[in-house]
Amino acid sequence: MKEFNVTGTCFPDKHYMVDISDRLTQIKGMVDKGNYFCINKGRQYGKTTTFSLLSKTLASDYSVFSISFEGADTPSFESLDSIGRMLFKSLQEVARRKSSTVNLSDKAFKFLDGLFKHSIFKFEKNIFDVAETISELCRLNEKPIVILIDEVDQASNYDSFLKFLGLLRDMYLKRDGIPTFHSVILAGVYDIKNLKLKLRPDEEHKYNSPWNIAVQFKVRMEFDAADIATMLTDYESEHNVGFDIAEISSLLEEYTGGYPFLVSRLCQIINEDVANLTDYDLKKAWTKQGFLEAVKIILQEKNTLFDDMSKKLFDYSEMTEILKQVLYNGEHIPFNIDNNQIDLAAMFGFIKNNNGAVAIANRIFETRIYNNFAFEASLNTKIYSEGSKDKILFIKNNELDMPLILERFIVHFNDIYGDKGSKFVENEGRKYFLFFIKPIINGTGNYYVESQTRDERRTDVIIDYLGHQYVVELKIWHGEKYNMNGESQLVDYLDSLHQDTGYMLTFNFNKNKSSEVRKTELNGKTIYEAFI
Repeated sequence: MKEFNVTGTCFPDKHYMVDISDRLTQIKGMVDKGNYFCINKGRQYGKTTTFSLLSKTLASDYSVFSISFEGADTPSFESLDSIGRMLFKSLQEVARRKSSTVNLSDKAFKFLDGLFKHSIFKFEKNIFDVAETISELCRLNEKPIVILIDEVDQASNYDSFLKFLGLLRDMYLKRDGIPTFHSVILAGVYDIKNLKLKLRPDEEHKYNSPWNIAVQFKVRMEFDAADIATMLTDYESEHNVGFDIAEISSLLEEYTGGYPFLVSRLCQIINEDVANLTDYDLKKAWTKQGFLEAVKIILQEKNTLFDDMSKKLFDYSEMTEILKQVLYNGEHIPFNIDNNQIDLAAMFGFIKNNNGAVAIANRIFETRIYNNFAFEASLNTKIYSEGSKDKILFIKNNELDMPLILERFIVHFNDIYGDKGSKFVENEGRKYFLFFIKPIINGTGNYYVESQTRDERRTDVIIDYLGHQYVVELKIWHGEKYNMNGESQLVDYLDSLHQDTGYMLTFNFNKNKSSEVRKTELNGKTIYEAFI
């Protein structure tokens, strides 16, 4: 029986996988044109698995060498000579395995196999130049040669690697006169123009473009609900659980944005962890309730993806500040890929282009990033401490008493920040409400901010707690008419979520304002509105 896999390469006969055959066809079309290109995606985005399947897809028409720089030691990148030796040693090892994807001609195999039989083999002028060796290998082989290089980030801080790319570029430009690789595909997190950024984030203004021959890679790597359903259908055919594949697929897309690791990991947690919880079985695990349990588990675990995220949030402070502006202040920041910080965040997979504006890539990332910031808040903000102290008051019969939460937040906020002025409240108010909520639901529930409604005037927070959802609209007071419009918008949003009760927290800067929580009925919905 197959398994869900989140470590290393996935294999269709061993693991439940999304059907990516259409993507492989698109990539093969680029190879058929002789394109050189890069697949730059965040950590654990399925690049290595894509390479594995792509090699098999291309094997009938090409000799395909799929190699990786992962684990290569520092000396391997210190000179063009050492990179050349590492490259051809890797190609030689692949060829000797007699892989069905290589299929070298006898002459090409003998040439490659014999390269390292003499200790004098070095890539120096007038001996064995790298370019001449590449040309000779390609000339001797009957099929065009395609090179796939994974984990190129390992070489990204070495000028010699840039020279190596420049050499491939020069050979590509002269390919009508000299044999060379038909197509070269690089895979990693960092775009070639950002190579210097990997270990020197303080030099983010520097760019390198040794790979300007590369065509843009436009093949979609993330999964939508229809893609995810192909994997779940395969799972259901083996387990016969009888769950709603369409519902779970939609939830997976909604919470992960189709990030491959997150999709597979949540499915793995549902199958292996949630199904074994008290009061659960396999059928109950594959429901919305079981899915939300899996979300809670993944947000509390340590894994390589989240560890890498935390490191980058620490290393790239300017990028992190942009994320804070979007998350806490609802600022509309144009998705300008020419802005280095936005380019970095997009390259890492943290953000997406939402109708021309920066938005966090998915709900899981958003909550995890909030959690990073909330940890800082737990050490430095009084409002977080007050939420923690009052936690026992707010939970009744496994439900949150949201009206009371709003009442107590008003009291604590006025006591702690009442003398800070309206500008502080406008810029910081919503952030401190989230800080107040965090310890109340910590370990049991989660919250996320609805990106479709997030702006400088309005933010909708969705709180998931023990199977219940609470919608809280946070907004700035801009007059009675605007407030009535906000109530109508909240009613519409509640309808879309099939909720009967909603909550509003309005920051009002009028001198004669009154801090209170009032209950109103509107179009069959109950709204608790708090003014601060």
